[in-house]
Amino acid sequence: MSSELRFDHVVLDNGLMIIGEFNPRAVSAAVGYMVHAGARDESPELAGVSHFLEHMLFKGNERLSADDINRTFDELGADYNAFTSEERTVYYGAVPADRAEKLLDLLTELMEPSLRQEDFDMEKKVILEEIAMYQDRPAQRLFELGNGRFWNGHPLGNSVLGSPETVGNMQRDAMRAYFEERYAPSNVHLVLAGNYDWDAMVARARERTAGWRDYQVNRGKPAPEPMTGYERVADAALNRQHTAFFAPGVPVETPDMFAAGIVANVVGDGSGSRLYWELVDKGLTDNAWLSHEAQEGAGAFVGYLSAAPDRADEVLERYREVLQQVQDEGVTPEEWRRSQRKIATSLTFRAETPLGRLMSFGTIYQTLGKYLSVNETVELVMSTPLEAGARILAGRPFDQGFVLSLGPN
Repeated sequence: MSSELRFDHVVLDNGLMIIGEFNPRAVSAAVGYMVHAGARDESPELAGVSHFLEHMLFKGNERLSADDINRTFDELGADYNAFTSEERTVYYGAVPADRAEKLLDLLTELMEPSLRQEDFDMEKKVILEEIAMYQDRPAQRLFELGNGRFWNGHPLGNSVLGSPETVGNMQRDAMRAYFEERYAPSNVHLVLAGNYDWDAMVARARERTAGWRDYQVNRGKPAPEPMTGYERVADAALNRQHTAFFAPGVPVETPDMFAAGIVANVVGDGSGSRLYWELVDKGLTDNAWLSHEAQEGAGAFVGYLSAAPDRADEVLERYREVLQQVQDEGVTPEEWRRSQRKIATSLTFRAETPLGRLMSFGTIYQTLGKYLSVNETVELVMSTPLEAGARILAGRPFDQGFVLSLGPN
């Protein structure tokens, strides 16, 4: 099938870039606006504005109300949603192929919000409830606290949700200014995947965005100075000890990004990894993992484990011993190959739907400015040499780790 796929690309006069991966065998089409704006682009006083703004775009404009938008998505039979991360905000949907243009129309309406005061005031309550809800989830709270501490003032440590104080004090005019500052056409990618009519979709987008005005948007990428050490946060109401581990990784721009992901998979995949066999399989903990997050200008190994409070110190010690051992002894060729295959299979499974491909190739293109097909991505994973992983481990990243523990201890 890979020979039948086609990569499409055009930049409109207003600066909006449209990219697509056409699959003639697909019966659906996925469409998404990827905005290169997220928590890392926020000032401290506007913490949480990207996520809050994501909610507000579904409130509509002078042409469509919030009810109109939700009803139209349902009438299209769309699988749709949006999300905000440290790096971007994405609005997306997938529909049967013959409804792609109507889905594009609706998503484009989202990108032209009214940001009415009454909607702002109401949605602020929703966001505050969401923050409170996540505070009742120990793992969510753990990583919210740990991420900020580890990145030590770097923008990647900014909270996606924000705090009750920053969201509570946020003003609509400040949100409007942020929208006008970050949602420039050239800072947005319109991404298509699956079975679509390229010429028709481009013509539709050109018509619907003709009034968009472009301007320069910059993203700061300061060098990180991550925190090291160990901290505990006590909460007597919890019954489990939740622990997060952070260590310096590699940025998404570097070729070693794939090697770092394979190393993390060997050490901490959810099944069949060193942490799994040492801790989960032996019944010492219900959850122990390690992953790698490659972001613009920086990266991090991120891990987690939960345990009974009276066993937490022992489990953490064993967790760290596994990390030390892999640094001291390296990864075996058999482990490396198994993890390469697991990652390649996961990439292939995700690529079986246009929506899965939209997220994969769209994110890579927006970040790196190049298109990677499924085959090319799999080949990059499978051709990454064991020596690249050894090079990462030789830098002993886990010796520079930061641990945050949350629980009754």
